[in-house]
Amino acid sequence: MGCADVLGLDLGGVTDAPVTLRSATVVTAGAPAPYCEVRGTVAPANTIVVRLPVDGWTQRYVQTGCGGLCGNANINYGQAATCPPIADGTVASATTDMGHQGRPDGSWAAGDPQAQLDFAYRGVHVTAETAKAIITAFYGRSPAYSYFTGCSDGGREGLMAAQRFPGDFDGIAAGAPANNMAVQNTFHHAWNVLANRDADGEYILLAGKLPLIHAAVLAACDKLDGLRDGQIDDPRLCRFDPARLRCHAGQDPATCLSAAEAAVVRRLHDGAVDARGRRLEPAVSHEWGSELEWTLFVPAAQGQTVASENFALSYLRYLADPNEARPGYQLSDLSFTVESFWRTVLPSSTYLAAMDPDLSAFRRGGGKLLLWHGWNDQHISPRSTLAYYDALRATMGASTVDRFAKLYLLPGMAHCGGGEGPNTFDILTPVMAWVESGRPPARIVAAKTTGRTRPVYPYPTVARYDGTGSTDDAANFVAHTPRVPVRNDLDWVGRPLYSHGYQTWPRVVDGRLVLR
Repeated sequence: MGCADVLGLDLGGVTDAPVTLRSATVVTAGAPAPYCEVRGTVAPANTIVVRLPVDGWTQRYVQTGCGGLCGNANINYGQAATCPPIADGTVASATTDMGHQGRPDGSWAAGDPQAQLDFAYRGVHVTAETAKAIITAFYGRSPAYSYFTGCSDGGREGLMAAQRFPGDFDGIAAGAPANNMAVQNTFHHAWNVLANRDADGEYILLAGKLPLIHAAVLAACDKLDGLRDGQIDDPRLCRFDPARLRCHAGQDPATCLSAAEAAVVRRLHDGAVDARGRRLEPAVSHEWGSELEWTLFVPAAQGQTVASENFALSYLRYLADPNEARPGYQLSDLSFTVESFWRTVLPSSTYLAAMDPDLSAFRRGGGKLLLWHGWNDQHISPRSTLAYYDALRATMGASTVDRFAKLYLLPGMAHCGGGEGPNTFDILTPVMAWVESGRPPARIVAAKTTGRTRPVYPYPTVARYDGTGSTDDAANFVAHTPRVPVRNDLDWVGRPLYSHGYQTWPRVVDGRLVLR
């Protein structure tokens, strides 16, 4: 079919609502190979973009996810960009804005329950259905294999697909998933801000002290893996105490921490708790070694608004209560109590969070899942992904999970990329090999612009230097599986969220979202 002819397709009945195609043009500029770009809408407001290689299609379909609260339809391959079929332009691909454009403050959700459902799970599903129908018409055959790749909210979208629409994708790469969104965007980010304010609302710790803290952490824990290389391979083994940086009499305050600053560092590391010390998010909010990334929530100067405050207010004002927008809500209105926790997170968790650890239907369909997370993630704690992975294994059995899901934890990497450790890698080729050839993922080689490369192995296996050659060369590292794996602390108030059966399929009735 010619590219322009796509506009004449009859897509009635392809999905649960009308599809309107608005443009179909051949793109050559900046592309590895020419493709037909199709733009349209799945009613009521899901903008979709589909790319169809003009020549050399390899019968693969790759759908990409968004970040944040989405609101834009831009295909972003992320850590799959160097996957050869993507790099040479031989895969068909698509994405969606998930039912709304712009307004990252969450205001798009006010009075629009359908937009909330499209963002929660429907947008990704109807895009997959529509894109596959267009692909089938364009090439005369359907995709042989369908994949999803995304990070942050894109990771949540991938897990949501596996949980709610297990037949949509054969393989999913879910990075740093915001699957615990209702907790992440309320108590987690609010604590990032409030734990660093004094009684007058001023910030206690400023970003100028972060390099000092980071250097002390590395001095204490960098060599735990036997190699002093500027990164901590498993921060769970680090027992750093920020109190060791407290100022002594007469010491230059630029070289140490006040008692209040040291207490803030501890609170930011440990995460949200109530007055009795009960955790309101998974244990450890920000790992030791990630301090240079804390500028997300630690300002450079007084009077600045940090990103964490915007994240929390966007959710608390417009998404925590699906039917009542609260544009005047302030962080000071959030109570750090167990009662407040459930009142705040449970309504939206039933349809916006992707916490269900029973992926039996996805597994039965032959689906493969590759989870990945940077240990230095400043947005979403890697402990959240560990908690989900542990819940998968507890629910389905460790041996069963090993046959269809793997987890990679990348030392020194920040949120979806960046950070001091190797942070660029091909996450999709291992998924494709597993789906298409039955080869379970082994090591992934991550690289940094400085030239350092390191292997990363499926958890709990880690990389260890073999004692020969450069420590910046992945070839000089071998796989090591600890005889006694580190036990994950799973004790927190929201642990029951990692369960099956409470998730709902809300309906829109008279302009309101009706939840069971």
